[in-house]
Amino acid sequence: MTVYCRRMKKILPWLFIFAFTVSMARGQEDATQQQIDRLSGQIQDLLEAQATQAKRIEALEKDIGGLRDQLNQPGSAANQDDLKKLAEQVREIDRKRQEDRELILKEIEKLGKINGSSERKSTPTVTTNPATDGPTADGRESGYEYKVAAGDTLSIIARAYRGQGIKVTTDQILKANPGLDPKNLKVGQKIFIPAPTQ
Repeated sequence: MTVYCRRMKKILPWLFIFAFTVSMARGQEDATQQQIDRLSGQIQDLLEAQATQAKRIEALEKDIGGLRDQLNQPGSAANQDDLKKLAEQVREIDRKRQEDRELILKEIEKLGKINGSSERKSTPTVTTNPATDGPTADGRESGYEYKVAAGDTLSIIARAYRGQGIKVTTDQILKANPGLDPKNLKVGQKIFIPAPTQ
């Protein structure tokens, strides 16, 4: 019986860690699914708008054909100005159709990036106002405080600060935040970003 209890004591922490990891993954999966659903709806709207424009183009082409027939008949009521107006309308609708097509392709590309990537592609918002201006009473160096956002990783955060001219590496962030688990960053968690030494 005591062997069984010892084994259970060893297994229980792993079961809790596994359950927590699964719940975190489900939360991220739900957020991604919501984004995918929203983009799918937008793409569907664009496809419907494109179909409507195609019908309008078809109707205008019929009108142009009818005007050409009238123009070829003696004593026709259609003139060159009518044909020019219709041709301009067709060009405008075709231009809008082309814009819609490009927009649909961009949305599909975004959807593919969301679906095929686990790392956030956008740059996180970083603060460059120092959290501390020099060594603090507890011996902490000067630096910045960063609040973790959804999809952040230490490499993304370090890259964003480097983009602002603050040279910092993931190793420096880890050393400045003892006990920080880079594989388990939590949204809203505050981490210290050390300022580069002069």
